[in-house]
Order: sequence, then C-alpha cells, then structure tokens
Amino acid sequence: MKAYERLLNYVKVFTTSDDDSGSVPSSARQFDLANRLVEEMKAIGIKDARVDDKCYVYGSIPATPGYEDKPAIGFIAHMDTAPDFNGDGVKPRIIEDYDGEEVVLGDSGRSITPSAFPHIRQLKGRTLIVTDGTSLLGADDKAGIAEIMTAAERIINENIPHGRIPIAFTPDEEVGRGADHFDVEGFGADFAYTVDGGQENVIEYENFNAAGAHIEINGFNVHPGSAKDIMVNALLVACEFNGMLPSGETPRDTEKYEGFYHLCDISGTTEHASMDYILRDHSSEIMTGRKATMAHIAKLLNAKYGEGTVTLTVRDQYQNMIEKIKPCFHLIENARAAIEELGLEAMTEAIRGGTDGARLSFMGLPCPNLGTGGYAYHGPYEHITVEGMDIATDIIVGIVRRYAK
Repeated sequence: MKAYERLLNYVKVFTTSDDDSGSVPSSARQFDLANRLVEEMKAIGIKDARVDDKCYVYGSIPATPGYEDKPAIGFIAHMDTAPDFNGDGVKPRIIEDYDGEEVVLGDSGRSITPSAFPHIRQLKGRTLIVTDGTSLLGADDKAGIAEIMTAAERIINENIPHGRIPIAFTPDEEVGRGADHFDVEGFGADFAYTVDGGQENVIEYENFNAAGAHIEINGFNVHPGSAKDIMVNALLVACEFNGMLPSGETPRDTEKYEGFYHLCDISGTTEHASMDYILRDHSSEIMTGRKATMAHIAKLLNAKYGEGTVTLTVRDQYQNMIEKIKPCFHLIENARAAIEELGLEAMTEAIRGGTDGARLSFMGLPCPNLGTGGYAYHGPYEHITVEGMDIATDIIVGIVRRYAK
C-alpha cells in the first residue's frame, strides 16, 4: 500500500484534540485511530504493537540479525488534528496531473490560489490531495503516520538491513501535550525523528523558545460622570499595556528567525480585564529580554495606577532543540544524505513553532523533524501531493539504510 492510500483512510477518522479538556488524551476519539493503527502495525509484522491507557501507540521492528549493535533510530508522528478548524467529516479530493492553477474547494467558496500560496506552482504535474473546503485535511500529521507505516512495511517486506526501529504515534501534539506522557525509556531509541514537517526535502532542528504570558488587570469603576482622577478602566489599561510592547514584533510582521509577541485573547469590563500572549524567539537571550520587557511594562503600569493593578504570570512552554541536536549532528547529516541520494536538494529551516521533538530532545531523546510533503496546515487550504509523500517515505527508508552501514 502506498502512503497516500493510508492517508486517505486515516483522515476519515475524527481525531481533533481539545485544548479546553483536562483529560488524557484530551479527546477520547483519538483512541479510534490509535486502536486501528495497532491492528495495522500487527498486520504488517510489528508484533509488539500496543496502545497504552493515555493513547500513546508504541511498536518496534527488531534489528536484522547481525545488526543489533547499530543505533536504534525511532520515528514518531502525532494522531491528533488541530482544533483551529473543523476536523470532522473530512472529504479528500484527488487531482491528478495538477495544472498549477487555482483549486476551487467544493462549494465552500474557498480556493487555493497561487497568489495566496505561491509554492503551488511548483506542484504542477503532481497528484494533489485537497479538502472540500469545509474541514482541514489532517495531513498534519496523519501524513507522517502514513509515511512511517509505509516505510516500516517496506523495510519488513524487502528485508532491508537495519538496527532496531522503534515507532510511536502520540496524542495531543496540537495542544502542546504530545510529549507529556511519552515513555522515552520504554521507547528504547538512541535517537529519533519526528515526521511532522512541511516540504519533503526540508529538515528542521531549530525551533522557537516559547512562553505563555497571562495578565490580570484590576480596574476601579465609578460613575463616569464623577470619574475624574478616580476611575481606572481595566480595558484601557489592557490597551495601554499592549501599546507599550515593541511595534512591529507581531506574527504578521516577522519571519525566519524574528521572534514576536502575540496577543491571543483579551476580554473584560471596566472593572476587570485579562489578556493572554504567547512569546516566541529562537534566541534564548532575546526571549529572556521579551519576558523582562513585559515585566517592566507591568511595573510601570502599577506605578501609574497603583500596586496590584497589573499581575503578570509567565510560563515557559518549550525550548529550542538546537542545543540538544548539535552534539549528535549525524542526525542531520544522515537525513541530508538520504535526501540528496534521491536527487533532491536538502534544505534546513528553523521552525516558527514547536514539535514533540523539541520537548523530547530535552527529555533525553534527540529528535529533529522531517518533512511530510504537506502545506497550509491547520485550515481548509491544507494540501499534499502523492509524490511528496512517496519521497518522504523514501527518505525514512534511506535514513534507516544509512544507520545500518
């Protein structure tokens, strides 16, 4: 079975995670895919396939006799889809010999256009997989699952020599909890790759340092007719706080290695308001400065309006994996060689976000990220190509071959 055929089956299983849930996994429906994957893994010859009570799927392909001393290289993908957009009732559509022009997404009124997505010109001639515009596709990261499963089947059926290959599929990556209950020791890999990226020839081993900032603002409400020098409007203080942040450092204004402050939520009344930000930067030093900037603003506003007006709470979320990848850079060199063996240019990019691999790297499992061939994740414009998925599968197999040498 080809990787895209598996993807078409997987995307029909509703697995969206739930950021508001305190359960593990955050949505029980993720077990529907987990149980299905366990059965499929057993069918292709992965005898120790299993799912635990927290919806983590594990399995492994034993080393080829005589290759037991080779590094155990793991591959990981996540089962949940993003709660940013509808993930139920996915109706994938296949477009053969794509012409590189606008793709109308069913009757949704949405289209994938070259002006919004310039890269689609480069996909001309490929077989494109899209949605009907009413849901996301779920290639993030069911494409990664499909590619790992297809590579595993090839390795087993073609008797490709290899060291031990641990495999895992995780829940709740999209809500930042994918590594929370990952059994690194039980997984038993020396190194691993997440297969959760975009363009198939891209390797990612740098990501944002990330923090969340929550701000509570206590106002003082009196009748507006007699409010002179008395009223403290919490909503206006919130606006003032935001206005004191550096201009031009928002997601809309930044790219590549440029970090940002992102206001995700603001709500309240004259009496009380709250704000939530995410802070991102590839540099740990600049990230420290971003936190200090917010603390300084809170200090200034408390001095202006009275102590206790503004309360700032900052929580670290994940760190840049590069410091854990550099000491084992063979992970990048072997992935690059596997890509170049296919006649492609290997590219490296910094992730403007995070992956399970970032957290796993700090849990003792160095884990860069490979591309799946997908684009425009987390929304109705998500798309992928059959050829890109085939290449991503070949790259996994190529990495396995290189570590067996």
